[in-house]
Amino acid sequence: MKIVAPKPFTIEAGKRAVLLLHGFTGNTNDVKRLGRYLSDRSYTVHAPLYKGHGSDPSTLIQTNPKEWWDSVIEGYDTLRNLGYEEIAVAGVSLGGIFSLKLGAERPTKAIVAMSAPAIAKNTDSLQNRVIDYTINYKKLSGTFDETTDNRSTIAKAVKMPSLEYLQGLINDTSAKLDNIQAPVHILRGLQDDEYYCDSADLIYSSVKSRIKSVKTFINSGHILTLGQERELVFEEVYRFFEGLKWQE
Repeated sequence: MKIVAPKPFTIEAGKRAVLLLHGFTGNTNDVKRLGRYLSDRSYTVHAPLYKGHGSDPSTLIQTNPKEWWDSVIEGYDTLRNLGYEEIAVAGVSLGGIFSLKLGAERPTKAIVAMSAPAIAKNTDSLQNRVIDYTINYKKLSGTFDETTDNRSTIAKAVKMPSLEYLQGLINDTSAKLDNIQAPVHILRGLQDDEYYCDSADLIYSSVKSRIKSVKTFINSGHILTLGQERELVFEEVYRFFEGLKWQE
């Protein structure tokens, strides 16, 4: 079976612009429904695809967090080049910490950080994400062999050397959270790993924004934009952006 690779997407629908950022080992499908929800309500949206993501595992493991961050900046510049001066950002998981990094380093209208990590995570946990990604890719492409494709064999084949760098990026961003003054809305799922719930508290206490808030979704796990409460998540993001004073 041939897998259709996800792509970046842009929907121009209004004067207010939002950059949408997906997670590690995810792709733009993570935020596509949110993008459509916002565009239906007159927001222009753009979602970049991080380098190496949405493709085969061998391509993913040859990339690194700096290249993924470059994809974020390219996405931000895409909206700038289209003429948008006020750009909000919303990201899930790795996209959440990238959203905060963007808010600390670039002019940003507002930030929605969903399931964002703010404490360096064990590289074994991150490596397991790569293994899961590989297994899922093989099953979707029809190349999975139950006799040879066990986790230990796959782990050796897709070892990703840049995961320690990713830990450093998370730590560096957390150290800069007090540079953020733009409005921040932090979303988390109660069914997610406690690590992400603790990260939400750290983000809230660290940012210097006058407008900041935390919302917990009781029946949601990690990828809030794909979970059973996703419509509530979309509405929450929309209401937060609607509460801002935009230049019209």
